[in-house]
Amino acid sequence: MTTDLAREIARTYFPGARSENESRLRGEMDATLDHWFRWRSGRFEDSAPVDPQPVASAARADDRLGHRLLALCDAMTAETPTFSPRYIAHMKSDLSLPGLLGWFAAMLHNPNNSSRDASRAGSVIETEAIAALASMLGYDPTRAQGHFTSGGTVANFEAVWRARYRLDHWLSLALHIAETTGTRLDPFAAAHMGWARFRELCAAHAVSDDVLKACSAAASNPGDIWRRISRASGQDYMGPVMLVPGNRHYSWSKSANIFGLGGEAIWSIALDASGRLNLADLDRLVTRAEVDGRPILMVVAVAGATETGAVDPLDRLYDRMDDWRAKRGWRIWRHVDAAYGGFLGAMLDGPSETALDPATAAALRAMRRSDSITIDPHKLGYVPYACGAFLTPDAERYAVSAFDAPYLDRPELGEGKWTSTLEGSRSAAGAAATWLTAETIGFAADGFGALMAATLDARQAFQAAVRGAVPEACFLPADSNIACFSLARPGEALSRSNARTRAVFDHFQTSPDFAVSKTTLGRDNAALMAAVLAGHEGYDDAPDGHGGMLVIRCVFMNPYWSEPSVRQDLLPRFIKELRQALADADLAQVA
Repeated sequence: MTTDLAREIARTYFPGARSENESRLRGEMDATLDHWFRWRSGRFEDSAPVDPQPVASAARADDRLGHRLLALCDAMTAETPTFSPRYIAHMKSDLSLPGLLGWFAAMLHNPNNSSRDASRAGSVIETEAIAALASMLGYDPTRAQGHFTSGGTVANFEAVWRARYRLDHWLSLALHIAETTGTRLDPFAAAHMGWARFRELCAAHAVSDDVLKACSAAASNPGDIWRRISRASGQDYMGPVMLVPGNRHYSWSKSANIFGLGGEAIWSIALDASGRLNLADLDRLVTRAEVDGRPILMVVAVAGATETGAVDPLDRLYDRMDDWRAKRGWRIWRHVDAAYGGFLGAMLDGPSETALDPATAAALRAMRRSDSITIDPHKLGYVPYACGAFLTPDAERYAVSAFDAPYLDRPELGEGKWTSTLEGSRSAAGAAATWLTAETIGFAADGFGALMAATLDARQAFQAAVRGAVPEACFLPADSNIACFSLARPGEALSRSNARTRAVFDHFQTSPDFAVSKTTLGRDNAALMAAVLAGHEGYDDAPDGHGGMLVIRCVFMNPYWSEPSVRQDLLPRFIKELRQALADADLAQVA
């Protein structure tokens, strides 16, 4: 039933792998243009018309626009055909009709969501789209806050900004009290005190905003503040740290650089034998941070790792953090980087949930217990680039430093987002694309949930077919719709299986029929590599015992894989090509 529903959604709400919905899309785009032209021509009817530059036709040699537009269209045909189910290389697929049309309709009006003045309709659409995403992710849509960004990287930066805002307030207050009373400062405990304790202490010590700013590393001179913290605590203060799992996106290293924390402030949490966040190693790092007097700016968990699609055990992680809060009084920011896997939350609480492993479902359900979430509609939301989103469960956790811009201050139009976003100008197109998707396909279990379930089913069908035909294929554990495998034989050295896997990947790089990607598992994935090697009695022959494992990576997010005819056609073709690539690799190794 779920598969049938996913097939219906793919046929109804996507252009079609061979442009089967061409006439419908043309009709909707023409209707959108007609509506836009009527709106423009109907405004200010008493204005004098402007005569356009006369041209005979777009095909004339002197029509530069027409000719250069055709040249641009011709140039774009060199792009990778990511709309095709043959493309399984990266987190990119065909656009949905609601995503494309919503984006197109908004771009014609070109609203700037920096303020209500520049986006009277777009800003309202953004609020409604954020509420739709919040509901899917488990937040209360009536209380949740958020905004659209250019992508997951900026959304992750938004989380760091807010976590720092909170931690800085709490630590600034504690520094002031320590300096005025002579009590010893415990930076770790102070930076995790919580808003209730903060307000209680502010009232007891009659602390003003100006006093806090004078003790703030964000609002004042950070070098001076760190020196004062060191003096008040009796030990060198080295700044806060972020605990981020080894399967993290590269944006987290960027954030440490941009926010002035330094690369050393990224403490990597080891991964377990399934490639997920290792809770025992988290405990080790938290103990280390407490001993060193280094506050934890945030603990990041990943829902849908970029390389493998793994979903960290958020439920067990947050049980641990709840216990710290209850027993130690530690309130540490919890962020979920669900840029890719956030839309899997649509599978919960319906028939589509059965496609998920129970542990993965429990982890996704725990997203609602976080302080903030990153999600990318331009990935599994099937809307055009660039479209990310940042969400918090309430206004308190959305709060951030205030800035002035009088030219944007229009209280009569309602509060704009410009004061609380890192980006200034923000298009409403991504919000409109997401809004129309929510209004049509829907983000519930019987809409996007069915679509997501079909992508997991496609990944499972692929794995079963490849396993049955290619005994060398050693698949990594999979939580979502990404399949990763190496090509190894029993008792083989890692260097040899890596060479074979690379040769096969190189073959697909030149293939006109399929596109795949690759990645290398490194030290953070030592436990996972050991488990894979043990599965075929292989061994790591690197001199230091830490060789990387090369794997081929296939992403099954394309909606057309829900069609039986697509699977019946493409799976045998892929396996035939994989076998040929293996045979060629063996010949090359012999030579």
